Amino acid sequence: MYCGDNQGTDIDHFEPVRENPLRTFDWSNHLLACSLCNSHLKRDVFPLAADGTPLLIDPSSEDPAAHLHLSLATGVYVHLTDKGEETIRVFGLNRGILVRGRLNAYRITPLLLREWRAAVDKGDLEDATDCAATIWEQPTADVVHAMFHQALAPGAEDIFVEESEALALLQDPDVRTALLSGV
Repeated sequence: MYCGDNQGTDIDHFEPVRENPLRTFDWSNHLLACSLCNSHLKRDVFPLAADGTPLLIDPSSEDPAAHLHLSLATGVYVHLTDKGEETIRVFGLNRGILVRGRLNAYRITPLLLREWRAAVDKGDLEDATDCAATIWEQPTADVVHAMFHQALAPGAEDIFVEESEALALLQDPDVRTALLSGV
């Protein structure tokens, strides 16, 4: 998924068939994408650097965090590399609906983390499992990944200034082990 909205309905040829017909049936060239990203934004756009390498992030083989930074406070992606810049441009990663969705996820996730923790503390594994599923299956789950990543970054207290309880949960090794490995 390019935009992170979790609504994958299409299979995209990362390297377009027009560019390399031999990769048409290459499984590693097929990525799940939403219809908007695949059919309306990317289509057969495939920007290349001067050396011929792709300028789009391949989320199946690259960590997007090396190229993009998600500002949790604004819901906006900031590019860290040329690949990040082109990926933001081609897929419209900062379009209004995605930014609003990311801000909503940033507000909702701490509530779900607290509910998950309470269920675990009560020994209610069914409720804990449901909370974990809701955390990871919500639209814009890229926010949850960014929260776990940024919780360990220098200055995390400044990032989560109004969510100190959520930060403590995101930093807790037991929480990280449970939620990052699937409850």
